[in-house]
Amino acid sequence: MPATEALIAKLLGFIAQDGCDEAGFDALALELFAHQYAHNEPLRRFCQRRGITPRRVRGWRDIPAVPISAFKDATLSCEPTAACERVFMTSGTTRPELRGRHWHPRIAVWDASMRGGFARHVMQGTARLPMAILFPPEDELRNSSLARYLAQAVREFGAAGSGWFVGADTGMDRERLLAWLRQAQQAGDPVAVLGASFSFVHLMDALAARGEALRLPPGSRLLDTGGYKGQSRELPLEDFYGSLSAALGVPRERCINMYGMTELSSQFYDAGNAAVPSVKRGPHWVRSRVVDPLTGRELPAGERGLLVHCDLASFNSSTTLLTEDVGVQQDGGFLLLGRAQGAQAQGCSLAAEEFLQGASA
Repeated sequence: MPATEALIAKLLGFIAQDGCDEAGFDALALELFAHQYAHNEPLRRFCQRRGITPRRVRGWRDIPAVPISAFKDATLSCEPTAACERVFMTSGTTRPELRGRHWHPRIAVWDASMRGGFARHVMQGTARLPMAILFPPEDELRNSSLARYLAQAVREFGAAGSGWFVGADTGMDRERLLAWLRQAQQAGDPVAVLGASFSFVHLMDALAARGEALRLPPGSRLLDTGGYKGQSRELPLEDFYGSLSAALGVPRERCINMYGMTELSSQFYDAGNAAVPSVKRGPHWVRSRVVDPLTGRELPAGERGLLVHCDLASFNSSTTLLTEDVGVQQDGGFLLLGRAQGAQAQGCSLAAEEFLQGASA
């Protein structure tokens, strides 16, 4: 579709900019909303139920937030799914029909978003680093956005000697990973270790079982993401980053957490975890706000509510997403405080029910 290709070109140019002002962000957000309203039927019906059309939307804050569970219940795609280059699926169940799907007609947009955030928050001016990946390779988990993310990290920023140390069926190759880390310690050049949070727990347990602690070279950095998901023992944040720093000899300022989700096309990062919880920030093509879970009203800084993200890189589905994560606005970003429970979870359920009623009307 020529109109879509022109929009993609504009979006890629916007992502490549050094930044943007609110007027520039609003202009592109409204253009994307009009495109999604015209071509994404479940989204359009949801908006119509609320009496919202592109003519009534004045800025990104006015765009209706689609609840994250909608990706399990509806096909949120402007383009025919058969024409999409990739689909990422949520984890947490072995039944495909219960997993959320995020369709990507041109994976180049997702890739550009990933590169921009990773370069700024993880590489921080370093061109390339040897990388140890604690997650299965992309060819083993084709529908995993995290597998794609880590594969992109190695392709774009990895140096010689980078490798994967976890298989989808075989699990973590502890001995080979420990040998890689010991060699990095001896070589004296900085490295990066990236992977799921639960994989770092398994690595720390392997080191503890051997009575061993490593000290990776200065300038090394660690990136964890994704939580535990029942695949390891859970640790409070303070214990996790304290133990991680001690086990690998990397200062907590270099222990970075990435917050992302399948239903978004961009990621958020902190500036290390010397103190927890740490402030998460996104790139210039993303805006976040905190809302009351029952009314949808935006809350002032300092008040707890549900996080809503407007991610312009999600041009094919819905730019604006109501998460099930509790947060507080702070210092140009937000604190991530956990999953919705109680009244907050009730608000998520009501939002999902409203979406389904609207989308099927």
